[in-house]
Amino acid sequence: MLDTATKTQLKSYLERAIQPIEIVASLDDSKASGELLSLLKDVAESSALVKLTESRDDGHRKPSFSVNRPSENHGPRFAGLPMGHEFTSLILALLQIGGYPPKVEQAILDQIKALDGDFEFEIYVSLTCHNCPDVVQALNLMAVQNPRIRTTMIEGGTFQDEVKERQIMAVPTVFLNGTEFGQGRMTLEEILAKIDTSGVEREAEKIAAKAPFDVLIVGGGPAGAAAAVYAARKGIRTGVASERFGGQVLDTLGIENFISIKETEGPKFAHALEEHVRNYDVDIMNLQRAKALVPGNEFIEVQLESGASLKSRSIIISTGARWRNINVPGEYEFKNKGVAYCPHCDGPLFKGKRVAVIGGGNSGVEAAIDLAGIVGHVTLIEFDAALRADAVLVRKLMSLKNVEVLTNAQTTEITGDQKVNGLIYTDRASGELRTVTLEGVFIQIGLVPNTDWLKGVVELSKHGEIIVDARGQTSVPGVFAAGDATTVPFKQIIIAAGDGAKAALSAFDHLIRVTAPVEEKAAQSTVAVAA
Repeated sequence: MLDTATKTQLKSYLERAIQPIEIVASLDDSKASGELLSLLKDVAESSALVKLTESRDDGHRKPSFSVNRPSENHGPRFAGLPMGHEFTSLILALLQIGGYPPKVEQAILDQIKALDGDFEFEIYVSLTCHNCPDVVQALNLMAVQNPRIRTTMIEGGTFQDEVKERQIMAVPTVFLNGTEFGQGRMTLEEILAKIDTSGVEREAEKIAAKAPFDVLIVGGGPAGAAAAVYAARKGIRTGVASERFGGQVLDTLGIENFISIKETEGPKFAHALEEHVRNYDVDIMNLQRAKALVPGNEFIEVQLESGASLKSRSIIISTGARWRNINVPGEYEFKNKGVAYCPHCDGPLFKGKRVAVIGGGNSGVEAAIDLAGIVGHVTLIEFDAALRADAVLVRKLMSLKNVEVLTNAQTTEITGDQKVNGLIYTDRASGELRTVTLEGVFIQIGLVPNTDWLKGVVELSKHGEIIVDARGQTSVPGVFAAGDATTVPFKQIIIAAGDGAKAALSAFDHLIRVTAPVEEKAAQSTVAVAA
């Protein structure tokens, strides 16, 4: 199953294990079981600590296997072949069962161990989904730490009957104790926040008690990360409040235009951003959504959805953008029931089916090209009279036999019953309404800035972007902004990172012109009291 290079790599990883690992495979006579058994034999041969046993009458999905410590049975379970992006999930599960400590704060581990209740998680994935491993690995870690938590990764291609029965049309989809728990990328902290509400309250109390910052960055994407590094290097008190560190980069599959990095994947890039920031004295407060900005003379306040608030002498807003909705009937009703936004994640669920892509820019045309290799037929729908994507992409698209391009077409409705069954558009040339029969709609029409919480406080453009000058200064003194949430043209990762650095330098310049940093002021107060 595994090639020589992968076996060598796996063996080197498993050398970190210090405790016995027991794999119990649930198999039948299917071809899929034979492939899984071949993989597990390769794993067992890679370490003397790994023991493989087979079972054929145990009531579990077949093929599947569990990874346990000897005499235990609550370890992570994998149903289907954990290859592709999920091979890393398998390696981490083996290492954690084998005694290799996870790279997670002890407070988080203690919170997992203290969870009261029985939790049975099922995670449906596709092997091409780059968001799925984050969810699988988070839940696997929880199962390793707490015997009352059980988790099963289910590869949708192998268990298509289940996918159809549960009407799963987006991955990852997570069920908890038989009820749908969530869809899309979720971090360990996000999962814990949903099942341990007292933990959210405790975190809000900790945040509310924090001393004021010199620079507080709201948003943790490339702009926010760059701002944090540049601010921290100035030796001033720096904090980052982020809804999810990494931002939209986490939803990006391939990155090939960040200079000096030939190619990488979004989640890897986001992890590298966070690692770089954590090398400095930066207070990272994750899972914190901003609710309001309150300007002040000495301190500016950021109120959070959790009920807590933070104060700082300067603010850098880098809240980025999110996928733009088309806002037609059926879009909201059938979201994750045929309406999707990530072709890389959800494309395999539409294998052999008819789908549409709405949007003729680079992202839309790239999505159509990728989907054409998976689905039965792709209809690309573009509002303008011509596609707006780069010429090289358009040429590639037009060479594909299972793609139809409709220009001058305005999507007016997505139809369906339990799930999507069609799309209605207006031919803008004739005014006629026309229908396309299909089972999936992928929306790729650009981004909308995450600035709703700033309305009436900071000056925004007609598109909702934060208006900034050449230094990143907004209409509010001491408040700067960077990245995709601003009026700066060309929404690119490298531009956002540069904007973040510029905003941090501008904020520092603002601070030294106004008054001394927070720590210096505290020292001055101490000297005055002593005198």
